[in-house]
Amino acid sequence: MAGAVPAGPRLRADARRNSEQIRSAAIGAFQGQGLTVPLEEVAKAAGVSKATIFNRFGGRVGLIEAVIEEVVARELFALVDRTRTVDDAGERIAYYLTAIRDLQYRQPAFNDVLLQTYPHSGQLMEICRVGSVANEEFVEAARAGGALRPEFTAGDLHALVLDNALALKHGERPSREDYDRRTGYLLDGIRGRSSGAL
Repeated sequence: MAGAVPAGPRLRADARRNSEQIRSAAIGAFQGQGLTVPLEEVAKAAGVSKATIFNRFGGRVGLIEAVIEEVVARELFALVDRTRTVDDAGERIAYYLTAIRDLQYRQPAFNDVLLQTYPHSGQLMEICRVGSVANEEFVEAARAGGALRPEFTAGDLHALVLDNALALKHGERPSREDYDRRTGYLLDGIRGRSSGAL
């Protein structure tokens, strides 16, 4: 048609802008409410339709995988790396457990990852694998150093973290003061008898 403006570049620019708006909205929504937040809320915050999310990302799992590094993975992996810099095994496990519980309190999306809410996401399952490896590493080192009860296992730590994830996701949210106090009780309960305070 004579005088028509080529649509290709304009459509590509609009698509890129929509994708970035969706990503930004998803990061905020997932960090604030978890990975199960209704997609309608993400679409509304992004100024697009829910159908646009499916067109750009293929649905919820695709959207999660597009932003999960910013929402959870980057902070969790940095936490694990920082934990490895703590020389004393007892202090290391105390730091790790305290930091994990802090992340659970602040980031609802982390609890959804731990609970494997979307097991078809390869990225989410990889985050869980990294967490499991870290649990084994830090628990075994602390047990070997006498900082943990000898019967306490990485499986026990995993169960405690999952119980906490379920309580935060489905129960009444405690105050930060109460939550941190209970973290102290938990550390006292798993401490080895011959060790000092964790």
